[in-house]
Amino acid sequence: MTQHYLEFEKQAMKIAAKITELREKPGKSKSVEKKILNLEEEEKKVLTDIYSNLSPWQRTMVARHPLRPHASDYIYGIFEDFVSIAGDRRFAEDPALMAGFARFNGQPVALLGTEKGKNTKTRVYHNFGMPRPEGYRKAQRLMEMANRFGFPIITFVDTPGAYPGIDAEARGQAEAIASCIQQSMGLEVPVITYVIGEGGSGGALAIATANKVFMLENSIYSVISPEGCASILWRDRKDAEKAANALKLTAQDLDKMGIIDGILTEPNGGAHRDSAFMMQHVAEHLKAILGELATQPLSFSAYRRDRFLQMVPAK
Repeated sequence: MTQHYLEFEKQAMKIAAKITELREKPGKSKSVEKKILNLEEEEKKVLTDIYSNLSPWQRTMVARHPLRPHASDYIYGIFEDFVSIAGDRRFAEDPALMAGFARFNGQPVALLGTEKGKNTKTRVYHNFGMPRPEGYRKAQRLMEMANRFGFPIITFVDTPGAYPGIDAEARGQAEAIASCIQQSMGLEVPVITYVIGEGGSGGALAIATANKVFMLENSIYSVISPEGCASILWRDRKDAEKAANALKLTAQDLDKMGIIDGILTEPNGGAHRDSAFMMQHVAEHLKAILGELATQPLSFSAYRRDRFLQMVPAK
């Protein structure tokens, strides 16, 4: 796969270009092979240095990386026998939100995930991961069925936010999100959320009102996107970097504030550099969390309610 380097990764990109140049040389000698190995080690060290001190804006860029694993990768890479459901039985199907049932280590589970798409065609098809009201009503369908049959619900969040178009507003976007949150709060099955890229506003919270919420190391989760925040506060989207610093949107910030339940480490240089590792890491983590929730004493709805009430600052 052709690697895509971000602006702050220029030093690593130069080393990678040298490695590619040496690999393409015909009849490589042992000295050339050794040089390639040395350069590969140098690239790893450079990436370690860069990623050990990322700014909030840089983490935002990583969270939006075009090669970063998406919800569909986790759904098909971790679970077996995935069967999707389509449509909200009111208006239409919404490809921006994947929903369906599968098996995890033989256990039936329900799955929800906001999907961005991987190229121009699929990004347009999935509306760049921005669900419309019918997507959230489809999510409610799945929640109701999972609750009826006692299936745990696992959600994967990667969205800049709910679709803000006029047609979505006309069909009750705000109500659909609110109803999704309300229904999720009353479920008597465990809900586990992984923020795998962007977690934007109510569009993310609609499927993240969970018993446990985890974020990948370089993901972001915020009430608004940095660009949206900059447009409101400073009337200029160019101030997005300033907004990212102010929003406290990184996994590290949210973990300190007790908003999330933990952080999953990513491979050196981000999840996109070793998708197989990331799939295995999430799968092992999910297995442990499902086992932990199976022994908790409170009902899942009471557990969820207490979790969110604890986030309210004391007066």
